[in-house]
Amino acid sequence: MRLLRIGSWRTLFMSRKEFLTAAESVQQASEVDIFSVSDVTHWTRRIHLLCTEDCDVDAAIRLLHQLRSRGYRPETLNISSIIHALCDSGRFSEAHSWFLHFISSNCVPDERTCNILMARLLHGRDPFSTLRLVNAFIAEKFEFVPSIVNYNRLVDGFCKCGRLESAHWMLYHMMMRGHSPNTVSYTTLINGYCGIGDVKSAEKLFDEMSEREVRPNAMTYSAFLSGVFNKRTVENGIRLLDKIWEAMEYENDRQVNNSAFCDLMQCLCRAGLFHEIFSIAENMPQGKNVCEEFAYGQMIESLCSFERYNGAARIVYIMRKRGFTPSLVSYNAIVHGLCNDGDPLRAFQVLEEAKKIGFCPSEFTYNLLIHGLCRENDLAKAKEVLNTMLCKEGVDRTRIYNIYLRALCEMNNPTELLNVLVSMLHSHCQPDVITLNTVINGFCKLGRLEEALKVLDDMTMGKFCAPNEVTYATIIQGFLNSGNVEEAMKYFKDLIPKHGISPSVFTHNIILTGLFRNSRVDEAMQIVETMAMPSTDCRTYAIVIDGLCTNSRVDDAKSFWESVVLSSEKHDNFVYSALLKGLCGAERLNEAFDVLHQLADLEIKLNNVNYNIVLDYCCKLGLKREAYQVVGEMRNNGLKPDAATWRILDRLHGT
Repeated sequence: MRLLRIGSWRTLFMSRKEFLTAAESVQQASEVDIFSVSDVTHWTRRIHLLCTEDCDVDAAIRLLHQLRSRGYRPETLNISSIIHALCDSGRFSEAHSWFLHFISSNCVPDERTCNILMARLLHGRDPFSTLRLVNAFIAEKFEFVPSIVNYNRLVDGFCKCGRLESAHWMLYHMMMRGHSPNTVSYTTLINGYCGIGDVKSAEKLFDEMSEREVRPNAMTYSAFLSGVFNKRTVENGIRLLDKIWEAMEYENDRQVNNSAFCDLMQCLCRAGLFHEIFSIAENMPQGKNVCEEFAYGQMIESLCSFERYNGAARIVYIMRKRGFTPSLVSYNAIVHGLCNDGDPLRAFQVLEEAKKIGFCPSEFTYNLLIHGLCRENDLAKAKEVLNTMLCKEGVDRTRIYNIYLRALCEMNNPTELLNVLVSMLHSHCQPDVITLNTVINGFCKLGRLEEALKVLDDMTMGKFCAPNEVTYATIIQGFLNSGNVEEAMKYFKDLIPKHGISPSVFTHNIILTGLFRNSRVDEAMQIVETMAMPSTDCRTYAIVIDGLCTNSRVDDAKSFWESVVLSSEKHDNFVYSALLKGLCGAERLNEAFDVLHQLADLEIKLNNVNYNIVLDYCCKLGLKREAYQVVGEMRNNGLKPDAATWRILDRLHGT
């Protein structure tokens, strides 16, 4: 049987990618033979299709290389297609190189295309390479002048790189090419100088703007204001506020004023001048130059981003007093933030006000609010929030009830758990397995195992949906927490398999935790021995090691670590912490050090908690040399001491 050959016998040893590339080259070569090199329209379309539809810029480059070897001269559209395709692939460095190659080969695109490609290349955040292209283009075609927009983009690119000298030089570069720097040019450079804290250079630019009769806009002043506030010269910054309002009067572009107002709110929040924001909200000195609803919304957003949720609620009050309606997004941000801030009662007040305009919190915000109210033991308000969510269109009512039930588990109120179940049935909302597992979990946490078992019986008898593994695991955990190990083992060994459920690692971990907590170590180890290797995880091993150490069987824990865990590759920082904590608790510091060295030799990356366990024990014994040895090991393995590390060391020195 004859082998098909492409080139030579070397084809047999090619990778798949190399083979496809070679086959493609043969296909392209035959295509070149069919179509004349002078058929510019065909080749322009072909290269464009390779770059756009096929997304294979490498094939387009290879085709262009073949064409050029036969005398083809790349067209502007060819260059544009290849550069755009490279940029689309994130290969900006190659795009710069190819563009420079085209220019040096005297294949110079027209001025408009060059400006478009420059703008695209600047997305690669390498202004130095783009500037080299500009200089090469000018050297090849002296009459070329980059657009003022591209010059401004170059200034911005250098500023973002922290190269303010290069950014400033771009102003002179554009003037040499016949452009006059505009407001955007100076604003970008002022923002760059203020970003590095060089307010004096920014002030000089203001003087230069005045000399060149370039009017600063509101964005220019807001950029300068951020630098002034960063220097803690608050009085000078407050005086600049009037300049911003004045500049807004002369600005025709509403978007510029809106952007300046956004920057101003962020500046005031960063400087801690929240009273100035409230003053602006009351007096609105910007007038009609910024849409009032937009202005209030931006105040609320800025205050929420700096966790000033009560301040944001005050803005809402001012809005309503002035006849404006806050957006539903603003209300949700405030309610959500107040819940995260530990003030669910204030969040409930805001919710009650917002309900008048049809506001209903998002499901995530509802979750936070309902849990916060239950932690405050305010069941009446929690019920009101529940009813509000149940009235919302398109919500999953069962899921809303489930969230409420999980929150109720934090309260000592088993009666309400049953009431919710009854309420669900009366409203024709069928409880699912998550609902019933949540109720069972609530009863178990409260020590009401009889009620939990009644719910389980109703599930097994078919009154509700059938129980799953989580249901039985929750019951087992309830028995273990109450010290009734025999009943827990009965469910684990007999009842779960009887219902056709095979216990997973989740259930095994629960039973192991309970057995070790109840000092039933031998039974726990028997279960571990019967577990297949795929049925274990890192948590299993952490539970076993911690349980053995807690029950004064440190030798067994270490033996288990060396014979089972280490070779299994199922170990993480929790497992290491359990072992190190056990060794230190048994006053076996040298062995703890041995474990640290063993893990380091295996190139296993520990975390700060692991080292802090050993460090804490050294400090308790007053072993300064060993304590700093631990810190040295931590640094050698690429970790920096955290706050807990320094607190431990402070205790060592008695500070």
